[in-house]
Amino acid sequence: MKAPSAARPAKSSAKRGVAWSPGTCGELAQGHLDGVPVMVTCPIDVGSQAIVEVSDGSGSVCGPADARKARQAVASTLDLLGRPELNARLQLQSALPRSKGMASSTADVVAAIAATAAALGSTLSPQQQAELAVAIEPSDGVMLPGIALFDHLGGRIARTLGPPPPMRVLVLEFAGEVDTQAFNARDRNRRAKADQARFRDALDLISAGLAGGDPESIGRGATLSSLANQAVLPKPQLPAAMELGRAAGAVGVNVAHSGTVIGLLFDADADRIEWAARAARQRLPGVVATHDCQLTGGGAVIRSGTPQHASTTA
Repeated sequence: MKAPSAARPAKSSAKRGVAWSPGTCGELAQGHLDGVPVMVTCPIDVGSQAIVEVSDGSGSVCGPADARKARQAVASTLDLLGRPELNARLQLQSALPRSKGMASSTADVVAAIAATAAALGSTLSPQQQAELAVAIEPSDGVMLPGIALFDHLGGRIARTLGPPPPMRVLVLEFAGEVDTQAFNARDRNRRAKADQARFRDALDLISAGLAGGDPESIGRGATLSSLANQAVLPKPQLPAAMELGRAAGAVGVNVAHSGTVIGLLFDADADRIEWAARAARQRLPGVVATHDCQLTGGGAVIRSGTPQHASTTA
């Protein structure tokens, strides 16, 4: 490239995109549908923001050293949009705990995909984002609008079930971590296939709750799936969390089916969430933090500022 003269500096060709993606409190349900492993998403108003700056170059992508998957997402998006020769710089800001089942990695990846496309003046559909994400790792369906049914391993099933009714989720974060990618590589699918009927019941309850705007039906379906998951990834704290939820007026519980978090689900008018958070930290062994979140619809959001995050108490 010809060096710019001192008298006329070259204008920068860099372009910038900013996007935010929700994380999750685990899933509302997870199991098998006609032999395909699927999840029902549980997006929350805490997530990850990606800033991507692209410029002329030789196809290098730089970013945080511990964000290999998000860097790969940037490169994959540039390739899909026919601009693999561009250089890209990725910045990430996240309020999500890592390796707990809150879709921290997927939120980074989806935000990076959307921000890269925005930097090029393009928009990718949720299905395109899903295909890019699952090519990198097993992914939550946070790129899909509303509450969604998603094949987290192959992206073969990806459809919105409906918008969530006004609900809150008290996320109980426990000590310990789960490597989602390693967990999905083990024999969980073989064991989970035996309980397809129970997953179908949970899915029917959640779908009816979404269609009718009924938090209690959603809570019942999520609780059913949480109990079924005890045969796959047992959570010794689940019975006590369910008892605490009943005392606080929660409509149900949900879990990270391949993580450590447990969610207490409340309708929007609940007045005992603060009490439940305090009681959880005092009574449940292993709780390291609670997060009072809004259940929200999925989908990446293009923006220019920093998103508002839900409150966190430790």
